[in-house]
Amino acid sequence: MDDKPYEIDYEFSFEDGRKKLFRTMLDPETITIIRSELKNKPEWTKLEYEQCKCCPLKKKEHPYCPIALNIEEVVDEFKDMFSYDDCVVRCTTPERTYVKKTSIMEGLSSIFGIIMATSNCPVMEVFKPMARFHLPFCTAQETVMRSTSMYLLRQYFEHKNDKPPDLDLQLLDAHYERVKAVNEGFMARISNLVEKDADKNAINILNSYAQMLSMQIYYSLNSLEYLFTPHS
Repeated sequence: MDDKPYEIDYEFSFEDGRKKLFRTMLDPETITIIRSELKNKPEWTKLEYEQCKCCPLKKKEHPYCPIALNIEEVVDEFKDMFSYDDCVVRCTTPERTYVKKTSIMEGLSSIFGIIMATSNCPVMEVFKPMARFHLPFCTAQETVMRSTSMYLLRQYFEHKNDKPPDLDLQLLDAHYERVKAVNEGFMARISNLVEKDADKNAINILNSYAQMLSMQIYYSLNSLEYLFTPHS
């Protein structure tokens, strides 16, 4: 395992020539985001400000929402932008670079996904493996494939450690219900802060993917079964 922080850069290039760069550094062992302490923490980052209904954290131990503290800079930078405005997004990881001409909200959705997975939120930390092997601009079907594959790999390690594996994905479905609650809670948290809709619609993308995965599990992932059906 590499002992250097794992770095993911997102650069947004806008049609008027402006650029915005966001760098996310992950601890190579814990896959937790590394950030300097905020000197001035906005009121909306406090844990009890529109706290998610499923949140198990207590104010005494965690006065601030860990996701809110880490995502504050990005929310602030895009609060006055429309979600469908065009831009070019360049995502650079240690392994490769991805570039796509897309909407602001699609690029934002990818950043939000990384931050929410790596901020030590008890609900979202299950996505740390996906953050470590980050794939930007995922389609809904790619997200379903990655999520279920990662989850089943987790079940292999559960079985290896003499724990009962969840091969029917029932616990994954239940967990995605909590993920949807976090997405909805975060929408409520930022709803009064943003003047336009880029931030909110980026969260909406993540929530729609969570809803689609729940639906796919309900239908036994039949939309992917053809990929594993022999035709010879």
